[in-house]
Amino acid sequence: MARVWGYLELRCVSFADLGLDPADSDLKVWDCCQAQEVLLITDNRNQKAADSLETTIRAKSTPTSLPVFTIGDARRLLTDGEYADRIVDRLLRYLLELNAVRGTGRLYLP
Repeated sequence: MARVWGYLELRCVSFADLGLDPADSDLKVWDCCQAQEVLLITDNRNQKAADSLETTIRAKSTPTSLPVFTIGDARRLLTDGEYADRIVDRLLRYLLELNAVRGTGRLYLP
């Protein structure tokens, strides 16, 4: 797995690494991720406010925007190894073709 991360030049960053606070709005998080070319992986969120992630993606996404990767069932990811494997497999496929999925808005992981 380390070789794949190296090949894709991946690293994990936290909100603090990006100068963000977990309480920041989805709009601010999305803007920061786009500006710094950071992939956002999140659990399934919905459109409840004017600055929600879904509203932000619909309003601000361009053909070159990075997609947001959304895990369909984050709790299951932690308890079901087969489900976790499917998520990793799908995510790696997207990462290998990242330029082809720019501008898609949101991509769901199993």
